[in-house]
Amino acid sequence: MKESQKQRKLREKIYRIIEVADPTKEDYEQSQRYDTFMMIVIIISLIPLAFKEDTGILFVIDKAAAVIFIIDYLLRWATADLRAGDKSVMTFVTYPFTPMAIIDLLSILPSLTLVNEGFKALRMVRMLRVAMTVRVLKGLRHSRNIRNLGVVLQKSKDSLLAVGALAIGYILISALVIFNVEPETFDTFFDAVYWATISLTTVGYGDIYAVSHVGRVITMLSSFLGIAIVALPAGIFTAQYMSIIEEQKKGEKQEAEE
Repeated sequence: MKESQKQRKLREKIYRIIEVADPTKEDYEQSQRYDTFMMIVIIISLIPLAFKEDTGILFVIDKAAAVIFIIDYLLRWATADLRAGDKSVMTFVTYPFTPMAIIDLLSILPSLTLVNEGFKALRMVRMLRVAMTVRVLKGLRHSRNIRNLGVVLQKSKDSLLAVGALAIGYILISALVIFNVEPETFDTFFDAVYWATISLTTVGYGDIYAVSHVGRVITMLSSFLGIAIVALPAGIFTAQYMSIIEEQKKGEKQEAEE
């Protein structure tokens, strides 16, 4: 059945509202209110997780949030082609398998379980409740600042991967060194890797540590070098984030002048 022009306009309006608010697009204020509303619902929906049982108002909060998430999910599904810029029917077929759609679905399913709390598999049901925490991830699409973090990660991908490779290489080399220097302290190579990791991050839980003088010297060197390696991603991330913020400010200033 061919979509009428009226239906198309309605779907386009819904799409502009449910997408993250953008000052450059129509229905900005409505979209902003929708984003704020959804963020509030997401936060409130997490309240039942702080209690062992959903009773009274907690039950109402859980089910009401689930209904709102279902409506949001269906609206996004109905406008999947507009988001993808593809009029093909396959866009609607593939939408449920996209990352954010999966997160949406996982945030809904735990609230729809029909298993009675007196059932023997109660522990499995409670494990399912952990999936409710993915509701926090739904906030990714409702916050412009959080979306900026995603852009930063994408633009800094190569640099961050290089630093990650450096960190992994350093951990493995440190582990090999300490494993051979103090074989009596580290029973397995995994123990050495664990020690190297917590030394790199300068956490130092104290459950595994070097006891010889040579081992302690290696630990000190590992900690000093670890500070430098850990600081690299923070510098890269901050520089890229500030660059994006500046670009956005310039863009908004130009639009205001026009």
